[in-house]
Amino acid sequence: MNSLIGLWESVRDFIATGGDVLYFVAAALFLMWVLMIERYWYITAVFPKVKKDIIAKWDARADTTSWYAHRIREAWISQASDNLDARMLIIRTLVAMCPLIGLLGTVTGMISVFETMATQGTSNARLMASGISMATIPTMAGMVAALSGLFISSRLEAKAKLAKEGLVDSLPHH
Repeated sequence: MNSLIGLWESVRDFIATGGDVLYFVAAALFLMWVLMIERYWYITAVFPKVKKDIIAKWDARADTTSWYAHRIREAWISQASDNLDARMLIIRTLVAMCPLIGLLGTVTGMISVFETMATQGTSNARLMASGISMATIPTMAGMVAALSGLFISSRLEAKAKLAKEGLVDSLPHH
């Protein structure tokens, strides 16, 4: 319990040093990870059942060679492909937004530094250092958030692509 309180205090100190923009980075990171976990769950747990159902429906068809049957096959593949790609654009957008939110923190931190310089002069290094911390920490947090999301989202896209190809290969068209 003490380690949990200590962890919470370090997070609180980090946010206090980095400024309120870190709440926005944290919100974007949280949403991004919730969506990535949902996509991982869909691709690994739900889609195999969907694929099995589509294959069973295709194998149950008497007609698999006509133009009409090929359009049905394409529609099923397209629908499954859309379901695999669902929310991937939102994830990529959140990945791209994280560094931008961090840069917003940089701008607000530098404004704080310039405000301090305007009111206190350049002689008070301690006050300027807090503004510089407020300028650099959000950028770092945004970049770390983006890197974690970039790695996982690219893996998810590769898994989705393989799942689509597996479905196409499982539906023979004669």
